[in-house]
Amino acid sequence: MKIYIAEDDPSVVGVLEDIVEGCELGCVCGDSGGGPVNVERVLSLSPDLVLVDLLMPEKDGIQVVRELKEGGCGAKFIMISQVNNKEMIAKAYLAGVDFFIQKPINLIEVRQVIRNVASQLSNERDLRTIRSVFSQRPAPEEEPASPLQRQRRRIQTTLSQLGMAGEKGAKDIVDMCVYLLEHRQQVSQIGVGTLCAALSDTPKSMEQRARRAVERGLSHLASLGLEDYGNETFTMYASRLFPFAEVRREMNHLQGKGERGKANLKRFLDGMVVLAEEE
Repeated sequence: MKIYIAEDDPSVVGVLEDIVEGCELGCVCGDSGGGPVNVERVLSLSPDLVLVDLLMPEKDGIQVVRELKEGGCGAKFIMISQVNNKEMIAKAYLAGVDFFIQKPINLIEVRQVIRNVASQLSNERDLRTIRSVFSQRPAPEEEPASPLQRQRRRIQTTLSQLGMAGEKGAKDIVDMCVYLLEHRQQVSQIGVGTLCAALSDTPKSMEQRARRAVERGLSHLASLGLEDYGNETFTMYASRLFPFAEVRREMNHLQGKGERGKANLKRFLDGMVVLAEEE
């Protein structure tokens, strides 16, 4: 794995190089030499991973990531920061950062995060290989999707847009919505507890997973609104799946102003069912 280090502090560059090479995590293909990042040079090196400092002169790490992404860089990005500003962190994730490492540099944390990235890259390569093999075979004819199958796909797509697809409760939410669609019911009529009891032997655990996933969706949506109030995903879902007052509260919270917004699971599920039926 080729690793590029974008860091304005030469001592930190040295520490990171020692960790990468000492732990056999990959090879350092280049660094910014303690100065501004030359985006063209990074692109020419085609690194698999870029370690980038958040606060640098001339261009901060977020701008560097954006420019590299725009230039076609397919690397993973780990941002190094001593800043704990939630709004700044949200912007970094939106720009394309995959992981964060906090300063001061900790060998165990750096090693584990880079290994996680290496595992991701390996899985992605395997997936591309599998897709390549199957792409050479004639595709079997598919039967037209049923209305319920289309509705399920719409639900899954919406969860992805809300940054919830990777949450443990995402599957629970899909199952809940499909159940409501099949039985032509609304969760506000039957209650979340009854719904979970119909689907799981551990309804409380199912409900908790779903609530955590919806809280994640609220936070993701609020961060999109902070970045661009006209964002298509934000305008589409902010008031249809959440109480908008709670979205605004979460946006303020991400800016360090007040408490978090509260996600309403009933409102979310009923909104998802309506969206799925519109498809």
